[in-house]
Amino acid sequence: MAFPERFSNLPEYVFPRLRALLDPHPPGGDVVHMSIGEPKHPFPGWVSDVIAENAAEFGRYPPNDGSPELRAAISDWISKRFNVSLDADTQVVSLNGTREGLFNACIALCPEKTKQGKRPVVLVPNPFYQVYAIAAATVGAEIVYVPATESSGFLPDFHSVPADVLDRAEIAYLCSPSNPQGAVADREYLAGFIKLAEKHDFRIFSDECYSEIYRDTPPPSALQIAVDLGADLERILIFHSLSKRSSLPGLRSGFVAGGAGNIGEIKKLRAYSGAPIPLPLQRASEKLWADETHVVINRALYVEKFDMADQVFAGQQGVSTPQAGLFLWLPVDDSEAATLKLWKETGIRVLPGEYLGRETNGQNPGSNYIRVAMVAPKDDVQRDLIKLRDCLYSLG
Repeated sequence: MAFPERFSNLPEYVFPRLRALLDPHPPGGDVVHMSIGEPKHPFPGWVSDVIAENAAEFGRYPPNDGSPELRAAISDWISKRFNVSLDADTQVVSLNGTREGLFNACIALCPEKTKQGKRPVVLVPNPFYQVYAIAAATVGAEIVYVPATESSGFLPDFHSVPADVLDRAEIAYLCSPSNPQGAVADREYLAGFIKLAEKHDFRIFSDECYSEIYRDTPPPSALQIAVDLGADLERILIFHSLSKRSSLPGLRSGFVAGGAGNIGEIKKLRAYSGAPIPLPLQRASEKLWADETHVVINRALYVEKFDMADQVFAGQQGVSTPQAGLFLWLPVDDSEAATLKLWKETGIRVLPGEYLGRETNGQNPGSNYIRVAMVAPKDDVQRDLIKLRDCLYSLG
């Protein structure tokens, strides 16, 4: 049986690749999982109560685009957090996690057609969250990887893309705070990006699911900057989740918001292919978007761990900790070799940076880094980072 050629250039997903690398070898100690960004902090105890109180609604088909109450809670949160007023009925859709939305939005808004008489382009940061590439491949677009390296502040330099390529772009994905590096796109960066999108007529898909995990300054939203600039909101879609903000990855609850035209097209697709959130989980989501107390507590736990990481790696040349997100992006000579060494000598599982990147111009921007998830309790993370440091680095 033949498979679609558009998937032929996509390597195996990162975690099967990691298992193939590590599992043939015994661990060098108790197994520690620092490879996946699955939050481990406690979520609010009342979430279970809300679900139980509304359990009878498991007997109903849930609204495909989110209950009116949930969409209202989301639009209220957007207003408070970003000072942007959106119509809950036409500019917000709930999602079964942001991965679903980041994939389906590309299908809904990047039809298989030509632009400038040629194959359309989807711009993808490099390294990147893997769903961006599979979404682009699904619609048959040409994927153009835009390196996000130390020299560009670990954010993709979209302005370096040739003008003729930008003219063919339909969609550009951006993750801020970024996965894996934890870089934050500030107001100046986002304003320049939006102006570039206006000049070359492409949409921005802004993946902001890490926006509530930060040290000092709340990261801005692309939608917020678009409003400040007076830009067309059909230019921007933002994607958010309760997975990181509320430590509830298993709730599978997020949203996409933006211009009514784009949201309308997404709704058309989701009417056929969407996976709506069960109503009891929507009821819990309503309460979560309306509550900031648990978010402040959650964020403080991450700040403690990043401050602790500063101490663990103090004096280690080339190592820096990010201002936001869940991960450390640590420099190594070879990401696979370092990952395997760490596993065989300590039992710690991390993710080779090259698995999150693609080779362009003979270089994979993730090859000299490993991604380390800072999701476990502080004392556990401190112990394991010391083991990692002593295994991979020599201080002084």
